[in-house]
Formats: sequence, C-alpha cells, structure tokens
Amino acid sequence: MDAATLFSVLQGGLVLGALYALMATGLSLVWTTLGIFNFAHGAFIALGAYIAWQFSSADAWNLPLLPAILLTSAVMFAVGALMHFLLVKPFERRADVVLISVITTLAASAILENGLLLIWGPRSKQIPPLGEGEVVLGQISLSTSEVILLVLVLAILLGIGLFLRYARPGRIMRAVSQNREAAELLGLNVPLYFAIAFGLSAVTAGLAGVFVGTIRFMNPAMGSEPLMKALIVVIFGGVARFSSPIYAAFIIGLLEAFSIYVVGLYWAPAVLFFTMIVVLLIKPEGLFGKHQRTL
Repeated sequence: MDAATLFSVLQGGLVLGALYALMATGLSLVWTTLGIFNFAHGAFIALGAYIAWQFSSADAWNLPLLPAILLTSAVMFAVGALMHFLLVKPFERRADVVLISVITTLAASAILENGLLLIWGPRSKQIPPLGEGEVVLGQISLSTSEVILLVLVLAILLGIGLFLRYARPGRIMRAVSQNREAAELLGLNVPLYFAIAFGLSAVTAGLAGVFVGTIRFMNPAMGSEPLMKALIVVIFGGVARFSSPIYAAFIIGLLEAFSIYVVGLYWAPAVLFFTMIVVLLIKPEGLFGKHQRTL
C-alpha cells in the first residue's frame, strides 16, 4: 500500500467514523436515558435526508443548504419527541416496556419507510454537496465536502457533549438516566426529559442522514445499513460515557475502511461482527464501557 492509497483509506475511515459517531450517539442517548433500543433510528436517518432534500433541492423548495439543515433539525426534534409521547410513554410503566418498545419502534420504522416511499417515490435522490472542489495541503488533496462534513460532525458532537455536561436540561437528563425515581421525588418532569432525549436522538439521526445524502444517493430504505453499523458501534464501545460510542465509531470506521481495502466490500461486515464478538468475549460491557448505565 503506497502513501496515497493509505491516506485515501484513512480519509474514508474518518468520514465513516464521523457518520457512525453521529448515528450511534443518538442510539446511546435513548438507551442510557430510557433504557430501550429505538429500532426506528434507521428510519429517522432516511427521514432527515428526505426532509433536507425537500428543503434544499432545486427540484423542490431550493433553500440554501445551511437553513435547510437547521429546519431539518427542528422538524426531526419534533418528530422524535412526538414519537416518544405516542409510542413509548403510554407503556413506560409496564414491566415489559423493553419488549413493547421494540414492537412499537419497529412498527414506526415500517410506517416511516413506507411513508417516504409514498411521498417522495422510489427514485434515488441526492442532497447538494456541502462544498465544491478540493482542499490541497502540500501533496495531500482533500474533498472540501468531506472536510466540512468532519468539521460539522465534530462540532455537533461537541455541542451535545457540552449541553449534557453544563446546560441545566442536559444535567437533568443525566440525573434522570441515573435514578428516575429520585428525579421524580424531586419534582422533575421526567417524561419531558425523556422526550428531549428522544428528540435529540432523532436530530442526530436526521443530520447523519443529511450528511450521507450529500455524498451518496438516497432511497427510503437507506437507514437500514446505518442502523446496523450504529448498533455495532454502541455494543462495541459501550455506553458508560457519552464519549464511548464516539471513540468506538472512529475505530469501527477505520477498521471498515481497511477491511474493504484488504478483503473487499462483501467481507467487510463479517470483519466488523467478528471484531465485536471478540471484544464482547473479553469485555462484555464494551471496549470503553463500565458495568453501570449512565450518560
């Protein structure tokens, strides 16, 4: 492998890692706060991409991309919060809430995917790129769109991390995730903060879909594979800390990029699953995990 090929693989791995980090962060937010797995997360990725396309495409409303992304984030937050109130909150006091949430979120995923198919049709679409041209650093050439993508993803993750650590709603979300009963005894509106967690999760999924849509063609089922990769990241890295899935995402992204180069696209998922299984055999709580569940 020459230097140019190595750099190309590293660049691809970093882009994949950034996208997986954004996807996995949303999954871990819901898991650590509510203790459930949201199977509609993949559909959220596709929904965010299509909403952004509707706002930004020349064939639709033709807004500039930045306002389209901000509007998409607002819509996705509302969709996530609404989904919590409709599909999770009515069952959260049930002993089998985890199983019921699997059923309800799977149903929501099917409804959303078919809704996208009905509204926007089966034809592939693509969101305008984040930037044109290349950034040249000596003998290294970088795609402007991918550089912007990396910067935006890191800024979004940093913003969410600061929100959870320093903002009052974020600190309350952490408290609720650690001890719901104590939070209720203190008079906190626990369902509200559950809805905020679901809304933030939907925003991260939607933004991941937007970024994927700027570099690949979109279709209503585009969220299925990213959901699987996000699940691998969450299991591989653990959810003991907010940063755990982020570190794991970049490891998985780089591993996938090198696997595609070495063994090919067909066998790369097998390498990821094998790596995940080995890590779980050695450290069942995940590579960066702890035994307790907290943000």
